[in-house]
Amino acid sequence: MLRFRNLASGSGGNATLIEARSGAHTRRLLMDCGLSLRQVDVRLAAAGTGAGELDALFITHEHSDHTGCVLKLALRERIPVWMSQGTWEGMGAPPLDGLLRIARDGQPIDLGDFEALPFAVPHDAREPLHLRCSDGATHIGLMTDLGHASDHVLQHLRGCHALLLETNHDADMLHGGHYPAFLKRRIAGPHGHLPNDASADLLHALCHPGLRHVVAAHLSARNNQPHLAQAALAGAWGCADTDIVVADQRTGTGWIEASY
Repeated sequence: MLRFRNLASGSGGNATLIEARSGAHTRRLLMDCGLSLRQVDVRLAAAGTGAGELDALFITHEHSDHTGCVLKLALRERIPVWMSQGTWEGMGAPPLDGLLRIARDGQPIDLGDFEALPFAVPHDAREPLHLRCSDGATHIGLMTDLGHASDHVLQHLRGCHALLLETNHDADMLHGGHYPAFLKRRIAGPHGHLPNDASADLLHALCHPGLRHVVAAHLSARNNQPHLAQAALAGAWGCADTDIVVADQRTGTGWIEASY
């Protein structure tokens, strides 16, 4: 059984737990840990596990809302940390006492009961990677930071049974808001963050009969509203607005079982 649970999503910190169970055996990967060490411990406990039960960490890119306590957590628990060479350098090439594992676009990471496949995304970071996770039968696509959906992104997300997609901002709220012009350009640019309508277009391109779960993620606290993200994605998927789960900054989501 393959499932995931977002622990936090937004500019205040991001973390998503992916878990595969095979009989009595369980493997766990934490994608990003952009929170304090205490908050990671608290939210993992709420998910029914602990940091000592994590098999690996994966860091998508070097921005602080994704890296957070990764160094402290990895060193405390002796957990291998996967990230791209560019992300590691973007973090200042920190020493990880032998725990660093270099991830590359299109090269699978074998976690025993499931596989994590990194893929490159267009975002204003050194070498950002997001993930497609699979136990062979079920596929989950996880993507929180990108400026546009490239053909490469589409290729790596097709056929997923569950999707966590960035719906960062409503374009009208962003352009009519109080951010300085340079920041608006950065967010709305091709290497910034995905707006609701573009995320809806991406979802429409990825729809297939086996898609069971869609999560709206990385919502801006100032430039979006949950109901706007839900409405945009629901329109693309042809479902009720309430069928779209919203990953909250404070509470994340509950467990989402992607097994088909």
